[in-house]
Amino acid sequence: MKRVAILISGGGSNMLRLVEDMTGDHPARPVLVASNDPSAAGLARAERLGIPTASVDHRDFPRDRAGFEAALLKPLLDAQPDIICLAGFMRILTPEFVTRFAGRMLNIHPSLLPSYPGLNTHARAIAAGDREAGVTVHEVTPELDAGPILGQARVPILPDDTPEVLASRVLVHEHLLYPAVLRRFAAGDRSPVML
Repeated sequence: MKRVAILISGGGSNMLRLVEDMTGDHPARPVLVASNDPSAAGLARAERLGIPTASVDHRDFPRDRAGFEAALLKPLLDAQPDIICLAGFMRILTPEFVTRFAGRMLNIHPSLLPSYPGLNTHARAIAAGDREAGVTVHEVTPELDAGPILGQARVPILPDDTPEVLASRVLVHEHLLYPAVLRRFAAGDRSPVML
């Protein structure tokens, strides 16, 4: 049984979908939900589900990413995860941190990578006149949003879409895609899931 740690920064809706799926014959179980924001609503949600939680406030480490990551490593290493899932974790991790968990860290990103790495993905897709948007789950590598793609789901961009409307429609597919990818990845299968 694979041990999964999930890193969040906010409400944790993707974390909840992952946890809800990790039951029964699933090859993994959640062992930790951690956040860079002690007030993240997802931490309370995880606690109500009986999952251990931890928080390391990134604001306590101004301009000291290495210090923040060293503090985050303590609860992570204590949990002994086989897989780390970034689920709305809004901190860029250093190459040293990423390399430590090479081949074991997944991220979900709200665009059809390699298009639109980074932030404001929905606004950028609409501004470019794209006909579709979507979501990607990928392996985390030192280069931002550039690791091997493990799954994608496509969503049409409608003529009257705003970034917020498009984001809500993409989120529905995020909640389907990430659990499907994690289930396959935890079973040792890295072939992409395409929804």
